[in-house]
Amino acid sequence: MTFDLEFGLYVFMLAAFLGFELIRRVSPLLHTPLMSLTNAISAIAVVGAIILTGSQKPNVLSLPLVLGFIAVLASTINVVSGYLITDRMLKMFKKRGDRK
Repeated sequence: MTFDLEFGLYVFMLAAFLGFELIRRVSPLLHTPLMSLTNAISAIAVVGAIILTGSQKPNVLSLPLVLGFIAVLASTINVVSGYLITDRMLKMFKKRGDRK
């Protein structure tokens, strides 16, 4: 295993563990603002994945191109569904007369 791959896996595992612990300890009242923040981070991931995918040679179907396409697709789904869930959560806090 190369050093770059090993270091990348180490950073990924550390980020996953810290992210899980952070989300687990957040009060339920703060979940909506936290989701909005993670949607913004996912939007940055979409832009990065588009840039990386667009930098590949267009005529060659390679592993980085396929992984970049999957990254763009997964990040876009995450952003759209996150905003839909956040909107639904915010509607739950409105009074019945305010929903119109």
